[in-house]
Amino acid sequence: MTTTTGSWPAGFVLNDRVEGPSAEIVEGFRSIPTANISDAIGRVTGAVGLVSYGGPQIMAGPAVTVRVRPGDNLMIHKSLDLVRPGDVLVIDAGASISQAVIGGNMRMMMIQRGLSGVIVDGAIRDVAEFLEGGLPTLAKGVNHRGPAKDGPGEINVPISCAGMAVLPGDIVVGDQDGAVVVPRAEAKAILAAARAVVDHELELRAVLDAGTIQHGRFDSILRSKGCPV
Repeated sequence: MTTTTGSWPAGFVLNDRVEGPSAEIVEGFRSIPTANISDAIGRVTGAVGLVSYGGPQIMAGPAVTVRVRPGDNLMIHKSLDLVRPGDVLVIDAGASISQAVIGGNMRMMMIQRGLSGVIVDGAIRDVAEFLEGGLPTLAKGVNHRGPAKDGPGEINVPISCAGMAVLPGDIVVGDQDGAVVVPRAEAKAILAAARAVVDHELELRAVLDAGTIQHGRFDSILRSKGCPV
């Protein structure tokens, strides 16, 4: 059931929060770097051009999505009425950094609501507060100019965030390397594949630590491309 009935004006959408995968599956992603998840899903999707401002912690949780007009945060404020602890707030602010759409006060509200993290395809401000930690944050950039609160905006709709397609309830994982989205329906299979990537990386790291990696191990690939090695 949505709350977009009645006389809502064009451009305003407020849909109910979408349940994500089980808590066990979400928790499984909290210990896996985005690079390993990216490898597991073929390296073909993920956010581009975001900077980490919230410390080294990994954010992982069901997506609550927001689309706003660049430089306006009215519906971001409203989205905080819908979020639950562990959610990741994913904001499509049109990739504009002409005005910040969240700052220090909203950071405090997000921490109080227990968000796992926030991703903004737009600008933030009060960066010194974000750098204190407590709220893993990825954003397109920084601008001291604050936002308007006029709308319109949409909550819990399909969005594009920094080139990453996100549906409400998808698992979003973010760290200092960026962010990836795990489609809700495929989360269990992708978790297993990502864990296999982690195991492979650990095996390779052990070989590197031991100094026993073999020279020429990519020669077969080079030969297949016609290189005389």
